[in-house]
Amino acid sequence: MNRAARVAVCSRSFSKNPTLRAELLERYELVTFNDEGRSLSGDALVEFLKGHQKVITALERIDDDVVSRLPDLKVLSKYGVGLDSVDVQALRRHNIRLGWQGGVNRRSVSELVLALAIMMLRNVPAANREVLAGTWRQHTGGLLSGRTVGIIGCGHVGRDVVRLLKPFGCQILVHDIRRYDAFYATHGIEAVSLDALLADADVVTLHVPLDASTRGMLGARALASMKPSAILINTARGQLVDEMAMKTRLLSGQLAAAAFDVFAEEPPQDLELLAAPNFLATPHIGGSAAEAILAMGRAAIDGLDFNAVPGADGVVTTDHEEVE
Repeated sequence: MNRAARVAVCSRSFSKNPTLRAELLERYELVTFNDEGRSLSGDALVEFLKGHQKVITALERIDDDVVSRLPDLKVLSKYGVGLDSVDVQALRRHNIRLGWQGGVNRRSVSELVLALAIMMLRNVPAANREVLAGTWRQHTGGLLSGRTVGIIGCGHVGRDVVRLLKPFGCQILVHDIRRYDAFYATHGIEAVSLDALLADADVVTLHVPLDASTRGMLGARALASMKPSAILINTARGQLVDEMAMKTRLLSGQLAAAAFDVFAEEPPQDLELLAAPNFLATPHIGGSAAEAILAMGRAAIDGLDFNAVPGADGVVTTDHEEVE
């Protein structure tokens, strides 16, 4: 580790966290933090990163145009778990190492999933709006206990959702392009096709990365196969779901409820969707538990010393997949 290397931190939450700042400064003497809390992109991002050998990025778009203008950059470390904002093939072309660790915020996200599921089953958002408007009436909801939960994506977060659901006695269906047979057997869960999961689940929750194979995976046809009584939860990436098609089904009563922490455009601009009584929006807070911020930040600090360059196909592998 070269303590004299210049490090830039794009993330606003990392920059304002005193613990992470202190731990990073213990390792590196020359650090530029995003103390102005700017949202960095394009030319402003390049200007912020210029002259730094190592950088920590969060949701900033890192593409070939950006890295081609940063000749000093040697290592990019990711604060957070999604890589959809990083062109890993561009990193390889420019021989830039990538520090990344999956699953570091899984408990923060999985706890939010259960909170959203219970709130929507009990009609909490609609009831709260009525109380604030001066109406006092009891809503009849339903229990999470005993329901069928469909988990799309059984990676770090998906598997953690399985663990948290155990006391609720739910039947759990999972769909994933990878197989985790030992995990399925241990927890008594069933791997099914996406169509079967959507048709049978009372609660559907998304936990897949955003890439060419998953973008728009829940379009109009897929949404139409869900039960009218079902609830859809998305804490992964907004572009996984056709938001317009979902809104149509919510407003027509063809889908009972939905809760989204992520959107195709953030902040979302569809006021009709946001105002729907059977829809709950949160501002991308899945990983915003204080404990998760520290875990993601420490993983990003460690990633500054990571020595892997993305492979020829742009794929980054990690040995953290089965870490409990």
